[in-house]
This record gives sequence, C-alpha cells and structure tokens, in this order.
Amino acid sequence: MNDLLPVLAISPLRQRLIDDMTLRRFSRETQRNYIRDVGRFATWLGRSPHTATAEDIRLFQIEQRDAGVPAPTMNSIVAALRFFFTHTLDRPDLARKLVRTAHARKIPVVLTLEEMKRLLNATTCLKHQAALSVAYGAGLRVAEVSALKVSDIDSERMLLRIERGKGGRYRNAMLPQGLLVLLRDWWRAGRQLGVMRADGWLFPGQNAMVPLSTRQLYRVVVEAAAAADIAKRVGPHTLRHSFATHLLEDGVDIRVIQALLGHAKLNTTAFYTQVATKTIRAVISPLDRLAFTSPGREAPDG
Repeated sequence: MNDLLPVLAISPLRQRLIDDMTLRRFSRETQRNYIRDVGRFATWLGRSPHTATAEDIRLFQIEQRDAGVPAPTMNSIVAALRFFFTHTLDRPDLARKLVRTAHARKIPVVLTLEEMKRLLNATTCLKHQAALSVAYGAGLRVAEVSALKVSDIDSERMLLRIERGKGGRYRNAMLPQGLLVLLRDWWRAGRQLGVMRADGWLFPGQNAMVPLSTRQLYRVVVEAAAAADIAKRVGPHTLRHSFATHLLEDGVDIRVIQALLGHAKLNTTAFYTQVATKTIRAVISPLDRLAFTSPGREAPDG
C-alpha cells in the first residue's frame, strides 16, 4: 500500500477509501489491488484524484491502451476507479466514464484426476496438503483458503463458511468427508506443534497470529507441481478450475456449480463447458445418427 502518490497518502482520501472497502468486507488482497490501481491513476494525473475530470479519465484510458497495458489489467483499474469515484468521492458521473476493455478469455489450465492426485501427494507437509486439498476439494479461491479460520468448519452440516469471498460476499462451500478427515489430521498435528488454536487461522503462517499468505500458497502449488512432474503451468486457481471442470464432467448441474464457486453470473460458470472434455466426448454428434455411404466407396451389391 506504499505505492500511492504522496498527495494521496497524506490526505484523508486514502483512509476514506480503505474505510469504504473495509465496510464492505473486501479482502486484504482486493484492498491492496484497489489502492495500487487508484495510485496508478493518481501518479498519471499528477495531482489528487479528487480533482479529476471526465476528460482526464478519457485520456488516461487512451494512454493506457496505447501503452499496451493488457486488457485484464485495464479492467482491474476500471473496477478500482469505479469503486473509488462512486463510493469514496460520491462521483458516479465520473465512474460512468470508465470503459471496460473487451478481450478473449483464455481457456483455463485444468489438471486430470491423476495429475491432481500426484500434485497433492507431492506436497512437503500436512499443512500444505490440507490447504491445497481445500482449494481443490471445495473449489475455493486462494484468498479464501488463506482467510479460513478453524471456526469456519461446520462438520455437522459438512460446510465451509466463506466470510470474505470475492466482493465481500458470504457463501457456504462444500466440505467433502475425505477433506474433513484430512483437516482433523492437520488439527491434531497443528495442536502438537503449538500453532493451532480453536479461534485461530486454519492455516497459520510462520507467525501463528497471521494466516499463510496467498503468495506462500502460490509457491506451494508451483513447487508441488514441479515435484509431481506436471508440465502444465499450474497456480492456485488451477485447482479451482479443476474442481469446477471435474464436477461438470460428472454431471453436476451448472447452477449448483455456480453456487459452490460463488459466481454472481451464470455465464462465468458456463465457461467451463469449453474445457470439460469428458462431457464433450460423451455427446453424440448428429452425424453419427446418419446412415450414409462416404464418397469414393460404392455401396455393396444387394
């Protein structure tokens, strides 16, 4: 959060932005990203962003595009500035001037069941195996895994309570029986190590008072994939992609998957139909229902 323009850092704007995001229970990562992106605009503007005009916003987006800033990055900046102008400055008229950039979404990397098993078995300790198993077994985002507390486990209803999902939304995620067994093993091991508390983080970091960071979890996934000889480019979100795709291939209704993933829009979840190869292979083409003679082959004499 130190990359804001000094004029923003010494004014009440930064604190107001943080307060507005905290009020809406935005995750630490989202808050960090929004502050960075508002700071990026403030640096370009050269003065406090509360003095920005509609023409400033138009020129900023044009220059970002001309500079070759990737579309996903530009859209992240748009989200941050929309929030800033709408909620912190109460200037929705400026927020409406921000334009999202259309871009083709890349097909996500998905692991096979066998690759997933190898990756989980390649982790170096029980805590890491349990954390990655939560990401895959419940389909959580890496920030959601990091933010889990012991009290979020509801073993009676077999649910994981997600208090700070994307956009600050609450939801329940599934808790498979095998995952519960693994988490209980980790609980006992963590208690013996003196790092687990009933009111503490499910996956504490080196300092038990803070959770395992998203950056550490990313490193754990990458190292496990390398140890498992998986050539694909793997990150924490790959586990979530794999969770959704495997459920879809097993015939789970797409609206159920939408709820489990915490997607606000169904079309976000529907994107997984493009990578569910098992589902695609199971579809019978209308061509296979035709009885025809291919060109160049004579029909047999009757």
